[in-house]
Amino acid sequence: MPNTMTVDVLIAGGGPCGLMLANELGRRHIRCLLVDAKPGTAFNPQANATQARTMEHFRRLGFAHEIRSMGLPPDHPTDIAYLTRFAGTELARLRLPTAAAAPQAIKNMSGSWSAAELPHRVSQKYVEVCLHRHAQQQASVEMRYGWQLQQFTDTGRGIEAVVASVNEGQTQNVQAAYLVGADGARSMVRHQLGIAWGGATGFKRKFMGGKMLAVYLKAPDFYARNPNDRSWMYVVVNPELRAFIMSVDGVSEFAFHIQMGDDAATEALTEADARRLFALAFGQPIDIEILSMATWMAGHALVAESFQQGRVFLGGDAAHLFTPTGGLGYNTAVEDAVNLSWKLASVLKGQAPAALLDSYQLERHPLAVRNTGYARQFADSIGLFDAAPELEDLSPQGEAARGLASDYLNGHVRREFNIPGVTFGGRYDGSPIIVSDGTTAPPDAANSYTPCATPGGRPPHAWLPDGRSLFDTFHAEWTLLVMGPERLDTSDFENAAAAMGLDLGVVHQPSAEILALYEAPLALIRPDQIVAWRGHDAKQAAAVLAQVLGGGATVRA
Repeated sequence: MPNTMTVDVLIAGGGPCGLMLANELGRRHIRCLLVDAKPGTAFNPQANATQARTMEHFRRLGFAHEIRSMGLPPDHPTDIAYLTRFAGTELARLRLPTAAAAPQAIKNMSGSWSAAELPHRVSQKYVEVCLHRHAQQQASVEMRYGWQLQQFTDTGRGIEAVVASVNEGQTQNVQAAYLVGADGARSMVRHQLGIAWGGATGFKRKFMGGKMLAVYLKAPDFYARNPNDRSWMYVVVNPELRAFIMSVDGVSEFAFHIQMGDDAATEALTEADARRLFALAFGQPIDIEILSMATWMAGHALVAESFQQGRVFLGGDAAHLFTPTGGLGYNTAVEDAVNLSWKLASVLKGQAPAALLDSYQLERHPLAVRNTGYARQFADSIGLFDAAPELEDLSPQGEAARGLASDYLNGHVRREFNIPGVTFGGRYDGSPIIVSDGTTAPPDAANSYTPCATPGGRPPHAWLPDGRSLFDTFHAEWTLLVMGPERLDTSDFENAAAAMGLDLGVVHQPSAEILALYEAPLALIRPDQIVAWRGHDAKQAAAVLAQVLGGGATVRA
């Protein structure tokens, strides 16, 4: 192919999944080309909640503190409030730490919230800027915005593709070992592969089920004219309309979403309608400047039937579509990238057989089904709630209706937004590259999480006496965690890793508390910070490493 660029991985799509892939692969010196038809990173706010597990991954890459400094001012509340109108009567509230308070607050938490990071409320437009900046710093990564994947062929030995400039008509031939389609809900890659959606869609609800209007706007008087405590998110619940708004910059920019009685009515809304509806939701006339507006569809719980075909993979919205309740779509997309990246790098570097890549589908597809299911539950919880006709009446009946709504919504806000089980509890049980030890993890539950070192899940977290997170001590690639006062012989693991060309770091934690947390003196932690194996000695080291890299028989406990 003349005019050909040769890379290891071609990434179609520059959203969170594609950008995270570029960061992860770039740090492993894998040659990547990322293309995206947009002129740059996102203009609209899009996703607005970075869950704690995603923040732990950003911490692993060294920029969680940068992400936490973006978006809202450090002292801006991150509460979620439910009201009759934005400036009306408050019905329910979940109070959460500010960005400034979060790093210290998490150090005082335990149990379900034993973690290195708390969630952060920040618009995706800011996250993408940070991810883009760090990906640009990787010498092996090239990113071309304003370019799109035009065609591709999987030859069985590699990918032959053509990318094209959106505006200038230039084309570039690309040869790659692998292609990742992170190109959104209307994925050209998924369509060409003929991969259908599974799951369900078309859920109709009065709220969060059907076509919704999104308006990115400025409302400079929003806070000054709002008598309620500041929040990050405000949800309007009344019999006349249902809407929500999220603060983008904590000053004047907001993302406003509203749903009409049917899809056609929502699609027909004009800028004049948006101004009128915003004033109605606010509770009084208020001036706004509209920056952009578009419709989007709630009511999806869709997962692609396959995440891989030959040398082509799907991730992010190309692989799963969420109703945004719980804020799970973007966070699931980031974990897709985290899971796939180390596997691609291991195969490309000759550390693992190509069979390792089959585990991406096996691990991530069930997680996408799980997470879309949780998002659907949260959407049902708020979307099927009926506001009583007398909710805003200044009468005993109105007061009683507000009391009932308050009870329900205070329960709902905790069901949707206090979700350590969703955040930390995703597991890869049954994966062929997880070495089972015969133990069973606690049941999966949205609102509670029991730290557990059963192989297949997130490692239990602890804070160390010097103030560091246990996760901060993990090696950048594979970690053999050695726990307890006795320093066990780990030479079998070290020798086997060296023979395989595997980057393994041995970390000793003498703490009896950490040993009790892991219930075994040895734990092998994958590059994506998942427990791959735990045990009491290193006798099966070579067999364990062979299995976790996709090239060995199942190790028996």
